[in-house]
Amino acid sequence: MPSYTSLRRNRNDEERLRIISKLLALRAQLDEQVPAKTATDTLLLATWNVREFGDNRRTESLHYLAEIVNRFDLVALQEVSSDLSGLQKLVSLLGHNWDYIVTDSTEGKAGGGERMAFIFDRCKVFFRKMAGEVVLPDNMLVLKDKQFARTPFCVAFQAGWFRFILATVHIYYGSSDKNNLQRVDEIAKIADFFKKRAKKDDESYIILGDFNIFNVGDLTFKALEDRGFYVPYAIREHPSDLRKTKHYDQMAFKLKLETNMTVFSEGEQHSGAFDFTETIYTADDLETYRPYFDDKYVVGKTEKQIENYYLTKWRTFEISDHLPLWIELKVDFSDQYLEKIKTR
Repeated sequence: MPSYTSLRRNRNDEERLRIISKLLALRAQLDEQVPAKTATDTLLLATWNVREFGDNRRTESLHYLAEIVNRFDLVALQEVSSDLSGLQKLVSLLGHNWDYIVTDSTEGKAGGGERMAFIFDRCKVFFRKMAGEVVLPDNMLVLKDKQFARTPFCVAFQAGWFRFILATVHIYYGSSDKNNLQRVDEIAKIADFFKKRAKKDDESYIILGDFNIFNVGDLTFKALEDRGFYVPYAIREHPSDLRKTKHYDQMAFKLKLETNMTVFSEGEQHSGAFDFTETIYTADDLETYRPYFDDKYVVGKTEKQIENYYLTKWRTFEISDHLPLWIELKVDFSDQYLEKIKTR
């Protein structure tokens, strides 16, 4: 569980009591909305775009981030800054059983110095010693002459019986056109790339992250499906922006398993987009956090402008403008394996 030791040393009683109260509410919400972790039966997998995550969060926010991340076993993070201080502080709060793997920062205007990261609980998840950034061959370039704006990152993991390669992406946004050509082609190319790999390798592949898909009926989404990647209906149901109108974040599966070994079943699938704003940095908390705002966002501004700044800017840079999207996977195939070898 996350470390709360630093809270005891907080000499600001008002802040300390607020954080404790908020953590208790957040924990209750997580208990209600996210299944409990298991020792061996399941894997709780999540993806989260943590907006420009560098050394730019208040300690209060890091406690909330740690509480949320701790409820999962493996989390893909996008928009990690080139400055790893924030990520390292988060891992420190999570405890000694947590580890992370991170890419180099992607240079250039489109890349924005962004890193991709996987953060995982070593009590459940095993790193299988393979990691790499995806570089497209010349005959697969985006729009015939481009690499990805932000380099995808793939890592081999194992949880229980389930061996898989996990690839995280942050697809080009560009314009507000729902079917922006570069965005569609980036999704098509990453799906083509791993489709070929899956055909050659005896591996299960999962692509997840911020695809910047507006709706599941768009060409961006179709680019995944047309290449044989399956997005569970339990994932499709959950928009992942704070307004809950866009399906930016996705998880797509191309699995190689024995026919009787199933990691998810549509009828009983547990999945969701966890809306942390129900308990932390809520709309009603504006007055609580107003003293932390920079004067330039308050002085001379109307109450409506200040409220909009708090809801759409300030709190999103403290936590995120995306909700963590998660799914529970079955990873214990003991019964299936025993049934298989019984008839040898």
